[in-house]
Amino acid sequence: MGDGVALADRIAERRAGVGDPGALVGELRRALVLVPYDGGGLWTAEFGGVRWVCGFTDEAALARFAEERAVGEGAAGAASRSWEYAAFRGARLLDEVIPAMGVPAGVAVNVADPDGSMLFPPVVGIVPDAVAVDADADADVPSEGRGL
Repeated sequence: MGDGVALADRIAERRAGVGDPGALVGELRRALVLVPYDGGGLWTAEFGGVRWVCGFTDEAALARFAEERAVGEGAAGAASRSWEYAAFRGARLLDEVIPAMGVPAGVAVNVADPDGSMLFPPVVGIVPDAVAVDADADADVPSEGRGL
């Protein structure tokens, strides 16, 4: 598949308590994710000691984010302005962009959708082991004890 609709569907399954976490990560890896630009770089946010790349499954989800930003900041016109963005395969975000950030980083998908958002944290099984915050801790955990 590889489209944002399939990723949004997998997110909805996990939020409902069904679906396979591995399939969700796999769908992110295949999906095209829209990441807006902010000041010449990709839009990110800091939360919980992690730098989150904000990505969206489609232009409608990005527009909802723009609207929330406009309301939250009282920035009239922010929602209606043209938002520049890049389209990345999720695999490129996870395997290239996140490691290049040099800090613990993950991907936050559809952050303006309270019932459709999902965080992909910097942990083993999502990002490369070299940048996973739990890579050292997992060395002592049997593989059957790991989960997403």
